[in-house]
Amino acid sequence: MNYKEINENMQIKNLSKYACPYNKGIRLVSEEEDYRPTFYRDIDRVLYSLAYTRYLNKTQVFSHIENDHLSRRMTHVQFVSKIARTIGRALNLNEDLIEAASLGHDLGHTPFGHAGEKILNEISLKHNEGYFNHNIQSVRLLMEIENYGKGYNLTVPVLDAIMCHNGEKLEQIYEPKDKSIQEFLDEYDKSYTDKEVLNNMKPMTLEGCILRVSDLIAYLGKDVEDAIRINIISSDDLPANVKKVLGTTNREIINKISKDIINNSINHNYIKISDDIFNAMNELMQFNYQNIYNKALTDEELTYIKNAFNTLFDKYLDDLNNNNLESNIYKSYLNNMSDEYKNNTKERIVIDYLAGMTDDYIIKQYNNLKNS
Repeated sequence: MNYKEINENMQIKNLSKYACPYNKGIRLVSEEEDYRPTFYRDIDRVLYSLAYTRYLNKTQVFSHIENDHLSRRMTHVQFVSKIARTIGRALNLNEDLIEAASLGHDLGHTPFGHAGEKILNEISLKHNEGYFNHNIQSVRLLMEIENYGKGYNLTVPVLDAIMCHNGEKLEQIYEPKDKSIQEFLDEYDKSYTDKEVLNNMKPMTLEGCILRVSDLIAYLGKDVEDAIRINIISSDDLPANVKKVLGTTNREIINKISKDIINNSINHNYIKISDDIFNAMNELMQFNYQNIYNKALTDEELTYIKNAFNTLFDKYLDDLNNNNLESNIYKSYLNNMSDEYKNNTKERIVIDYLAGMTDDYIIKQYNNLKNS
């Protein structure tokens, strides 16, 4: 049996007519494929990336609480992948595309989660580098930063699904938008300067739509579970309608939403949530923001994190401007990168470096600088 036959045998069979077929797995740079189907190969490239390893020590919601059972970014992406593949399998969609995009969707997340993302966005805008958003940074990592500045050349449908995921925006119907490779690249480029483009992106595949809603499903109940575990809230605090419609445990919430989506989406070119489930999800999101996310960090902790980002940005930018080869930004990062990557602006290089740090690493670098 030759590689081509093995490749075909490894492809998921009997896909829905609404699924993304393997022959749509076009790469930005043409390359010879091997025995692995295109999207299956992308899973491997994500899994073995350096950024994937760093998921292990990046905040999901809670940063400064020592508890081995709280979610980290690593567990979150695995939950997203499992939920999305479950829905995808029920709808006969391409699970390989779903898994690759799910595991890669948060690679661009900063240390300290959305708090860090907000701070780095302020820094990026201040220095004329455009908006910073973790979904766009995830695509940038895979196209331009990983593999020592050469990128991993993932397929466009996987990159597009990652780019268009938006776990902070709940919709009742998720529909794919047909787009060309050039249209994908245009959206990516415009996302740095045009907030409308950024906020209104739609995935080119139904699999990308599943990733988008599965991101929400994965964190809504789990964040409640984590908050209960550390006594920020109790299950009694949940809104009555949420408890009635979705349940009170993460298991119940995932099952109720997933079953509802499958029942309302099978044999359709969209992902749909029923009125009751949608309203309860929206209510739970609002509850989580008010009672969990807005209280996850104290004012003192936020000030510390903001000082860390800004101080290190200024220090590393000064090191680049003065060619300080003893700086960590050279020794731990830039010296290993391709000549092409080094053509980026110094400000963009520092933003990339900070965004890629883990929680512990940025704290260590900041404390070392303060104590030097």
